[in-house]
Amino acid sequence: MTTMIDRPTHAEPPDAATRHAGRWWALVVLAMAQLMVVLDATIVNIALPTAQRDLGFTDAGRQWVVTGYALAFGSLLLLGGRLSDSVGRKKMFIIGLVGFALASALGGAAQGIEMLIAARVLQGAFGAALAPAALSLLSTTFTDPAERGKAFGIFGAISGAGGAVGLLLGGVLTEYASWRWCLYVNLIFAVAAVVGAVLRLRDEPVQNRARLDWPGVVTSVGGLVSLVYGLGNAESNGWSDPKTFGFVIAGVLILIAFVLIERRVAHPLLPLRVVLDRNRGGAYAAVGIAGIGMFGVMLFLTFYLTTVLHFTPIQTGLGFLPLLGGVMLTATTVGSRLTPRVGPRPLVPVGALVAAGGMVWLTRLGLDSHYVTGVLPGVVLIGLGMGLIFAPVQNTATSGVEHRDAGVASAMINTMQQIGGSIGTALLSSFAATAAANYLVGKTASPQNAALAGLASYHTVFWWSAGFFVLCAVISAAIFRSGPLAVDPGASPVIAH
Repeated sequence: MTTMIDRPTHAEPPDAATRHAGRWWALVVLAMAQLMVVLDATIVNIALPTAQRDLGFTDAGRQWVVTGYALAFGSLLLLGGRLSDSVGRKKMFIIGLVGFALASALGGAAQGIEMLIAARVLQGAFGAALAPAALSLLSTTFTDPAERGKAFGIFGAISGAGGAVGLLLGGVLTEYASWRWCLYVNLIFAVAAVVGAVLRLRDEPVQNRARLDWPGVVTSVGGLVSLVYGLGNAESNGWSDPKTFGFVIAGVLILIAFVLIERRVAHPLLPLRVVLDRNRGGAYAAVGIAGIGMFGVMLFLTFYLTTVLHFTPIQTGLGFLPLLGGVMLTATTVGSRLTPRVGPRPLVPVGALVAAGGMVWLTRLGLDSHYVTGVLPGVVLIGLGMGLIFAPVQNTATSGVEHRDAGVASAMINTMQQIGGSIGTALLSSFAATAAANYLVGKTASPQNAALAGLASYHTVFWWSAGFFVLCAVISAAIFRSGPLAVDPGASPVIAH
């Protein structure tokens, strides 16, 4: 049977080779920017304890360094996606790169907690402009199904493995340079990406200059800020705190109002046709749920490596390299080659179940476990599974979407991943604290019992993360359509030069 990527051989036009090379150079530029945004979530976490000692701020201040970025990034993504559609994707991409670089420089030079938090908020805001523009440029640049599968395989591998890269790079920079270089390093990525964007990216003409949906902007930003802030409070103050449940409830209600507004306005910020498609809706659900599960390995396995195995920051980063390798392997081979042929339905559920198996393996860890026999098999399985999730869902989230909606469709995948991470932070941290407290009930205080309580909390988180990956598999199998992805056959690719 002839597949979507089988085609007769024709003589290529004289500039075909140049166009082909140009597209792949464009992928290098877009992937570099994506790596900068993704690794920033974990690279700063590694640097925070050192920064706290240097600048002398409180634990509450440390929390806001993380929360400030998440609030700005998560709440402004939809606006950034719509602006990339209406202003121009290349323009928003470059604006996001330059702004992110300047904010990183401000954070690296911070002399106090206020300056550092302000820099992180600005990083999040410009990241919200950058991330949807990068993914939508990738979607409109690669329209051939075979090339698109390869490109999204590479891009998905970077999205899935960027957190592990951040842990390794953060450990190296913190140990051998300074925590400030965990922020300054973004200047290197940004300058290279800006030069590459100017030379290699060419946007298609803007077709969507409709008036901005301000009621949609206000309710989407307000709802997402309230939701992310409330979930962030849950980690530190618990679910019974009014600042937790009050803001979470308010966020949900405001987002319901946002959906009602989008059903009625002439030019919605988020056209519901983007999310009501089964494949795209499935992609958004899958990446959100997988984001919750992924948090369990990125944070709590880091705790295990540092507190139980007594790894240094660099050793911890190196410990995640097999996960990175697993993501790269499946995302760039199976995920990229099979997604255009069979679609996401068989791949994402399998990937989620493999990742769940890796999480279950980690529940066997003890105080006397070794990395090679205890941790390594689990992180390899998790990496292999995540590669089969991220590459197909990012491809699916932007497949078949009208070009005028490519930016906001790209923004939704980032928004759902961000919300998944925020929910994972709140839920899994709460479960971990409860498990540790329950273990200590009726036991005498001792270093051994404290260590065992910590281990109980990690096991609990790994079991819950495994459950979320299983849930991701079930929902993906139920929602995704069978068969190859729908790609716009009339799309004219964005030619890079």
